[in-house]
Amino acid sequence: MSFERAPKKRRFTTPQGFLLAGSFLITLGSFAVLPYMSVLLHQRLGLGLGTVGFVLAVASLIQFAGGVVAGPVAARIGLRRSMLVALALRTAGFAAFVPGLTSPVLVIGALLLVSAGAALYLPANKAYLVDGSPDADRPRLLSASSSAFNAGMALGPPAAAPLVMGSPGVLFTCVAGLFALVGVGHAFLPREEARPETAASQEPGNGERRSGLSPFLVTVVSVYAFMFFQHYLALYAVPRTSAGFYGVVLMGYAALLVVAQPLLAEWIAALSYPAALRWGFGAMAAGMAAIAGGGHAGIAVGGALLCLGEIVLFLKNDLEALARSSAPPATVFGRQRLAAGIGAFASGVVGGQLYAAAESAGSARAFWVVVGLQCLLLPVLLMYGGRRTARGRSEPRTEAASELRG
Repeated sequence: MSFERAPKKRRFTTPQGFLLAGSFLITLGSFAVLPYMSVLLHQRLGLGLGTVGFVLAVASLIQFAGGVVAGPVAARIGLRRSMLVALALRTAGFAAFVPGLTSPVLVIGALLLVSAGAALYLPANKAYLVDGSPDADRPRLLSASSSAFNAGMALGPPAAAPLVMGSPGVLFTCVAGLFALVGVGHAFLPREEARPETAASQEPGNGERRSGLSPFLVTVVSVYAFMFFQHYLALYAVPRTSAGFYGVVLMGYAALLVVAQPLLAEWIAALSYPAALRWGFGAMAAGMAAIAGGGHAGIAVGGALLCLGEIVLFLKNDLEALARSSAPPATVFGRQRLAAGIGAFASGVVGGQLYAAAESAGSARAFWVVVGLQCLLLPVLLMYGGRRTARGRSEPRTEAASELRG
């Protein structure tokens, strides 16, 4: 009697393993500095809060919207060279912080350099990671990449806390050195493989027909809904619990994200797009409701549910965007970054007005209730629009077939 062995999961290649380790180190270095920029600009350099907000908004816009430049640059010079240029920009930016500690102009210029480097690096990094790999490996690779980035995001701020105000020059020097070392490592990566692009109209296997949902639009809406939690939880949670508890929630959130996304990657990949929307937005709506309940338990449970929603929606959006586009992966990931930037911007604008209205009404909990209702309604609108789009695409084919039969 013979038993069929289950296929072994493929290990990461050496370049993939280096990219994942580099992703962790890059994010560790970035988040050792960037979360403290408002404090540095305001308290150390004396800029007004209005000016600080404008500078950070411009930097965020460059970092997100600038991702669309990554595709054309990568097409011209290649993915590896794109990453090298991006890391050179970021190394120069962090190094420029050192002499800029007494000059607002130098610090702002350094911040914009760092943001431009991030805009160019992230799409090229993800594209190189999936380049030449079977489509079936994409969920595993992208989820591992997300875990590496989120681990760096979680550890960067506490690692830098002892230095950021007392010895910022030492901090910036260390971060610039870290980026330089990672950049040298990237120089030894092999050139990416030439890989024929998949046609955008390719139908998925197992007889499943793709919905008319647009991954770009779904990403805009997903980030829009999620960023209410990201932007306004501290404002709500700290007065009702404590700053320490809020920090524990953030660390637990990051740990859950790092561990859970690789474990759920294959399940998420197997979901249909409408089912992923129901799971993702449903978890977000439940999380917002739990936060509205208040208290330590409600905020902690709400954070865990929001984490599940983020894992499902963000990974599925990237996978669908890759599957539906004939463009190179760097271009696809650049567009996804642009979509995320639009969603984050819209959430910031709308969220400020909503939270102010809720507080003026004497109930900040109403803010989370309204956001939760949006999380329930938005996927319904998306799926309704997707069905109309799919129907519109199928009707011309049906009419053409009828004419041929006639």
